[in-house]
Amino acid sequence: MPKFSIDKIVHAQRSSVFEIFSNFENYQKLFSQHFPSVRVRSIRNDMAVVEEHLILGDKELVMMTKHVSQPPYLHEVFVIGGDAKGSYIKEQFLDHSDGTKILIDVDLKLKAKMKISELFAKNNLRENYSKIIDDFVKIAET
Repeated sequence: MPKFSIDKIVHAQRSSVFEIFSNFENYQKLFSQHFPSVRVRSIRNDMAVVEEHLILGDKELVMMTKHVSQPPYLHEVFVIGGDAKGSYIKEQFLDHSDGTKILIDVDLKLKAKMKISELFAKNNLRENYSKIIDDFVKIAET
């Protein structure tokens, strides 16, 4: 399945950028076009289990995820159930002369029933995911 990386420079302090990217409790409020539903199931220390609906291109993925944070350096998302079970997203936040550099590694695994179409070709998938990240960046920079 598709694996890709994205890196972005955000003109904001690392702690602020980390807060926007790792605050899954606000995804639905801030990014409803991408996350129409987010329901926190459990939070313990720097780990949380979350039920998420993610709009990627014209597909809606329903997932159970485990978010693990190491503020302000690392946010990992393990998809433990649903349409993308087995997927993994790693977001690293590094100090940069212009603010914060974000390195994102995505390993997406889709169920067979999701049928990988042209939309889910590696480049289109990366492009659609990158649009979501761009919206996170806009919020972090305001």
